[in-house]
Amino acid sequence: MAKKSARRRPATGPTTEPRVGPASPCPCGLAASYRACCDSLHTGHTTAVTAERLMRSRYSAFVVRDAAYLLRSWHSSTRPGGIDFEPAQRWTGLEVLRTTGGTAFHTDGTVEFRAHFTVRGHAHSQHELSHFVREDGHWVYLSAAEDH
Repeated sequence: MAKKSARRRPATGPTTEPRVGPASPCPCGLAASYRACCDSLHTGHTTAVTAERLMRSRYSAFVVRDAAYLLRSWHSSTRPGGIDFEPAQRWTGLEVLRTTGGTAFHTDGTVEFRAHFTVRGHAHSQHELSHFVREDGHWVYLSAAEDH
């Protein structure tokens, strides 16, 4: 997800909201618990095998407010100095609309998605075409495409 979805501040460790526990459905939308899905990426036990998987794990990191993971999974040339989460913002769902490239056989890829959220009870969404590349053999978020 792009810089526009978070204000910047020094990174802190994960601060999971109480509503997402290890046995909770994973916020990324895949049919698995958080522990069996994105938590293993957030803790570094596994790495994303596709650009879409990385994008889903980054969405989950916004949900659980894991700034450290978001920064680790951001390309070194575009990574901000820190992330500041909007306290009143609650992420409520993710739709992956389309992907190009981004498999084990590619070095870059895009993921178009719509992320739903609320701020003080008002529903909003963020529509983005994100560009991902491999850096040091791992998928990382590079930037949001200007035109889509």
